[in-house]
Amino acid sequence: MFLIDDILLAPLKGVIFIGKKINEVIENEMSDEGAVKERLMALQLKFEMDEIDEEEYDRKEDELLKILEDIRTEKQGK
Repeated sequence: MFLIDDILLAPLKGVIFIGKKINEVIENEMSDEGAVKERLMALQLKFEMDEIDEEEYDRKEDELLKILEDIRTEKQGK
């Protein structure tokens, strides 16, 4: 009986596993100063290449700087 349950629940367990891994990658990306700094540099490059306007640049830069500030605050709290 348990073998049948395992077979039937395998797809669901796989989806849950993938969801947890995606969440882990996102959390790591959002808590890595280097990754945020790279995103800031990429954003600046887009602005300098006229791929985005100043308003969009300012908005995205503020978001990334807030994330960077949160990361640093969290690291100081540990």
